[in-house]
Amino acid sequence: MTHRVLITGGAGFIGSHLADELLALGHRVRVLDSLEEQVHGEQGRRPDYLSPDVELMVGDVRDPDAVAGALKGVDSVVHLAARVGVGQSMYQVGDYVGVNDLGTAILLQALIEKPVERLVVASSMSIYGEGLYLDEQGRPVDVSARSVEQLKAGRWEPDAPNGGALTPVATPETHRPGLASVYALNKYMQERLCLIIGEAYNIPSTALRFWNAYGTRQALSNPYTGVLAIFASRLLNGKAPMIFEDGLQRRDFVHVDDVVQSIRLGLSHEKAPGKVFNVGSGISRSVQDVAAALAVAVGRPDIQPEITGRCRVGDIRHCFPDISLIRETLGFEPRVELADGLAELAEWLSRQVAEDRVEQASRELACRGLSA
Repeated sequence: MTHRVLITGGAGFIGSHLADELLALGHRVRVLDSLEEQVHGEQGRRPDYLSPDVELMVGDVRDPDAVAGALKGVDSVVHLAARVGVGQSMYQVGDYVGVNDLGTAILLQALIEKPVERLVVASSMSIYGEGLYLDEQGRPVDVSARSVEQLKAGRWEPDAPNGGALTPVATPETHRPGLASVYALNKYMQERLCLIIGEAYNIPSTALRFWNAYGTRQALSNPYTGVLAIFASRLLNGKAPMIFEDGLQRRDFVHVDDVVQSIRLGLSHEKAPGKVFNVGSGISRSVQDVAAALAVAVGRPDIQPEITGRCRVGDIRHCFPDISLIRETLGFEPRVELADGLAELAEWLSRQVAEDRVEQASRELACRGLSA
């Protein structure tokens, strides 16, 4: 059955890939996107990679009229529109709260008047803060956010409440939020708003907590985008990827095709509504190892990552997902191996030009005392 799906923020990285998938399945796709300069450049024009079969409406998710117009004739909504970036959220507070929180509220206000069959909202691994740890007896431990003093002293690992070593393990959806940045707070607010309003007004809603998504079409000149795109921007300019702390912090890197798979399941599976799911590859890796693997993939194994020993306020040490819930409930199964995903990314990167703004972004954080 053909549906018309609205994707807010759909002209970007994940949204454009989702649009391709939905069109291939026979659905009609409308996108509401402001074509933000930081993502799409100064020209603010329709991206070449966005399928011509997508109906693009240029508008701001904070504009009630733009949102109401975009919802006309729509059966389902995927809400991706958001300002993205932990560091930037700590000094552009008004912009992040405005786009992420107010924008979501305005969308939901419109959906109260015009409910849809499904709503899927993009959340983030950042809401957890630190992931789950076990103590030396194998018991789960709630760790506090690392203090600025601890980070400045180069003590990267979280402290155990009663001393002893901690072991990071996969984080389930039941792990309590640790909202260590404005962006994390935004994403938690987005998912809770959607689930609360969805239940109250019988709008079947699902929240998906994405880990570090990567793939083609990432905004390479945006220094607050995904970490692999930031590393790629440096490599394309013959510079070493800059890694905070000691590079041994562990994350999960999930290919955009698998992210799209999770959204499609959120839109269609009967067991998805009312739930929150982790979305990742199910494999944790150190940031240092992934940066080195990307350098090899793009043909620059001679450029070793620069381990800066610096830190950022709000950063966390280890966080990677337990994806058993989405596997068992929705049948989600990651399909793209990291080596294959990096090879595809490298091939695309060979045709791209990126403006390296990483050092500028670093200066922005440093001058505000948000890095050390």
